[in-house]
This record gives sequence, structure tokens and C-alpha cells, in this order.
Amino acid sequence: MRKKVIVSVINDLVTDQRVNKVCQTVSSMDCDVLLVGRRLKNSPDMDHRGYSVHRMKLVFEKGAFFYAEFNLRLFFFLLIKKADMLISNDLDTLLPNYIISKIRNVPLVYDSHEYFTEVPELVNRKHIQRVWKFIEGKIFPKLENVITVNDSIADFFEDDYGIRPAVVRNIPRAREKVSMVTREKLELPVGKSILILQGSGINVDRGSEELIQAMEYIDDAVLLIIGGGDVINKLKFMVVELGIKDKVIFKPRLPYNEMMQYTAVADLGLTFDKSTNLNYKFSLPNKLFDYIQAGVPVISSSLPEIEKVINQFDVGDYIPDHNPKNIANKLNHILNNQDLILKWKKNCNFAARELTWENEEVVLKKIYGKYV
Repeated sequence: MRKKVIVSVINDLVTDQRVNKVCQTVSSMDCDVLLVGRRLKNSPDMDHRGYSVHRMKLVFEKGAFFYAEFNLRLFFFLLIKKADMLISNDLDTLLPNYIISKIRNVPLVYDSHEYFTEVPELVNRKHIQRVWKFIEGKIFPKLENVITVNDSIADFFEDDYGIRPAVVRNIPRAREKVSMVTREKLELPVGKSILILQGSGINVDRGSEELIQAMEYIDDAVLLIIGGGDVINKLKFMVVELGIKDKVIFKPRLPYNEMMQYTAVADLGLTFDKSTNLNYKFSLPNKLFDYIQAGVPVISSSLPEIEKVINQFDVGDYIPDHNPKNIANKLNHILNNQDLILKWKKNCNFAARELTWENEEVVLKKIYGKYV
């Protein structure tokens, strides 16, 4: 009989590639997977997936009442559903999963996608931060199966609780050979270099404001921004204010495969997060591996986990700081050195063979295999 696995995450599921890959991995282990999340008023419809999905419509969409409602609804949902294993993604789903795992005597795997208590939304709200830290401190030391996304975050958890999580990086599946979509078909300029910044978390303090300012000083190139975040409207206003509408193109959140068609025609992929908090400083963003899988060199701010990958495979370089003119000088220098870009592109193809979900999921299968 196929084992039943319930996977919980607090987002609307549509663009969460890590959770999607986890569900696919568990499904491949002869399990029936049910992924639980939420549906926002503006959430796109889900694409077809090889597992079941349940999205809860909530009264509240942010703040303390939202988290309370979500956790309460999730608790009762898990209480009435049969499961042979629970997978909790991030601290904001852990409490109901932990309680149900004890009530029903069901194994629980906790997958922490970030150093949650140090996210920028909590760093400057100490009373809220203490609530989440209290929940984490009560539950984390009692967990038997913990996973996180990179070695730096694993180090923090080990220092805090004496437990070192297994590390499974959020890396795309091996790139399938598909026919390239041309720039003309994507309605992108042909005679200019294309810089791309993509992601669902294009937020404050992640370098996008300075990047927009830098575009004033970059010639013969356009910046393509794909995704969403709390700073997008500000970026659009800045583009108009600076008079660079011909240099910046915005696209909304797109299905992964469609987004990657745009990525594949870019010349450089950008990730400019700042080290304003521990979570950003030690992040290993999805876009880094998406760029590499698409054969696109990476230009990044200097952050430890990103440095490891860029240096290991020689697939890009770093900006010196977040001064817009310095960013522009760096990008202009690289764009004028096509031999360097070509070398990085070749190295991306080598790196892409090693940096695959198929290699990462070996760790997951060892953990899940104890229970399913």
C-alpha cells in the first residue's frame, strides 16, 4: 500500500520550486503526496502536478491574525487527515505539524529554507522575533529529522541547538535539452546585452534599487526584471523618474519553464542581496542555480555561500559594493569583455552537470526512506 505524506508550506505554492521538487521526490518513492498551502486573492491557478494540492482560503493575509489563522486551520486539517509522514517547511508551519506528529505518532521531517528568526521582517520587531524564537527553541531540540539549504545556516542551528541539519541545496533539476526561444519571439531587444534579475522575493535591501540607479550609466544593455516583491512598484517609479524606461523591462511572476526561456537568452544573471541581516548574508538564492543551469554567468554581491559556488566553478564575478556608479563600472567592464563572458558560459555548462536536484535529492531519499 502506498504511504501517505502531507507536505505543509505557508505560501500559495505556485512558484515554490523547492517544495515542488520535494513533492516530486517523495512521489517517486511510491508515496501519495498532498501539498497544503494557501490561496491568495491574486494567486494564479496551479499548473498540473503529479501529486494532490490543497490551498486554504484565509480571512487574513498578513500579520499576527494571519499566522494564527493559518496555524489553527492547518492543525485541524492535519488532525483529520491520515498521514504516514509529515513534512513541515519553515518555522511558520512547524508548530501544528509537531503537535500532530505527537498526537498521531507520525514521523516529522522539518525543512528550514532560511534562518527564519533572522529574516528582515523580524529583525526590527523584537517582540515578534522572540515569539518565533520561543517556538523554535521549544521544538527544534526535540526533532529527529531536520534539513536546511546550506552549510552556513546548518552551522547556526548547530550552534543554537547542538543539532546539525542535513544540507540539501535548492538546485534545479538537470536541464532538459529543449529548443531555444529567440529574443524576437520573447519581444526582447536583439542588438543589446541583456542583464536579468529574477525571483519572487525582489524586496527591500536586496540591491535592486541601486541596480536601477546603475542602469543610468550602462550603455547598450537592458535590465530584465522578472518576478515580484515588495519593492517592485518603487522600482517602476524610479525607472520613470530617472528617464530610463528604454533600459528596463518588467515581467510579472511567470511559470518556471516560461521564466527560464527568458533567462536562457540573457548575457548576465544578477543577484545583489545585501548583508543587512544574517538571513541575507548567508543566503544561497535559487536564482544563482537557475542562471547556471541556463548557461548564464552570475554577477553577485560578495556573500559567503554564493562565493563558494562562483569560485568553485569560475562562473562569474562580484560587484565591489552597492554604489550605483561602481556597479555600472563593473558591469560595463564585463560586458566589454566578451571573451570572459564566453569562458564563464562554458564553465556554467560544466557546473550545471554537477549542480542538479538529482544529486541533492540523494540526501532526502535517505531521510524519507526511513519512514516510507
